[in-house]
Amino acid sequence: MKLAGRLALPLLLGLEPEAAHRASILALKYAPLPPAPPADAALRVEAFGLSFANPLGVAAGYDKGAEVPDALLRLGFGFVEAGTITPLPQPGNPKPRLFRLSADEGVVNRLGFNSEGRGPPLARLRARRGRGGIVGVNIGANKDSTDRAGDYVKGVETFAEVASYFTANISSPNTPGLRDLQEAKALDDLLARVIDARDRVAETHGRKPLLVKIAPDLGEVEIDDIVRVARARKIDGLIVSNTTIARPDSLRDKATAREAGGLSGRPLFDLSTRVLARVYLRVGGQFPLIGAGGVDGPETARAKLEAGATLLQLYSSMVFKGPSLPRDIATGLASHLRANTIASVSALTGARAKEWAATGGMG
Repeated sequence: MKLAGRLALPLLLGLEPEAAHRASILALKYAPLPPAPPADAALRVEAFGLSFANPLGVAAGYDKGAEVPDALLRLGFGFVEAGTITPLPQPGNPKPRLFRLSADEGVVNRLGFNSEGRGPPLARLRARRGRGGIVGVNIGANKDSTDRAGDYVKGVETFAEVASYFTANISSPNTPGLRDLQEAKALDDLLARVIDARDRVAETHGRKPLLVKIAPDLGEVEIDDIVRVARARKIDGLIVSNTTIARPDSLRDKATAREAGGLSGRPLFDLSTRVLARVYLRVGGQFPLIGAGGVDGPETARAKLEAGATLLQLYSSMVFKGPSLPRDIATGLASHLRANTIASVSALTGARAKEWAATGGMG
């Protein structure tokens, strides 16, 4: 796997970013892959009523159409999140819309929920039924929808038969007005309708956990409101966080950073981890959190867990680190646990949340 990655990575980085992304999907679809690595009992995580072989997942945005979830699981991920999927097909924003900040190991995207609609992803997920593995479905609203909450309801109704869990993506910066759904009243109304739909289809397909993905660009009052509504509605978890519209002063590729869109990868790590810790302290253990944003190795994975994450997600770091990254992170986490006689990775969750919430930094 490492050798294949070292050979393939320069080729992919030589392509236009969106073409490279497509090439990587095709490679996973058709290239022979080794079996998934053996599960390490110390890395097993129980969350949302599901059992994860390890805490590391693929964030939504990579496998938008649920084309390669099984291949990603074989790379060593403990779970995969397909999407974002909208009810109707839509092209997304005009190209170019994906940009590498190679000097910063960051990515700017303004894809805009480019989606095949419900049909093709549903057919693919039906075809893999029975293979096992946790595959969540990230649902969103069409850009021109007149009832955005209704689009999320359609997503739940459509994919309940095949989804391990759902994530309502209300935090992409690339669909105008979408982040308004994070406002307290709008979020409460949305969750009321989506939870009602989830509970109705549970009679046929079983109860599926419902998560919400939020932005890192939130003030203290906004965090308070989101957590209050999430706790009152008894959702199953939050994903912290989506991409940021901020541009840290530390960025070296300032020209590319001026492109409109959400910034992800290494430059997102500190901001997303501080917000994660602040959410964790407010949630009070009522539900688990998935930490996303800048996870690119065992150290950042461990820091994200210590800030309050129960599970982790990554995507952009694969652009720069290659397909061996999930195995490298899992190996590094397991080694840390053994070296410190820690029985379970879950023991790391929240260990440094107060420190991260106050100041941030990996110190």
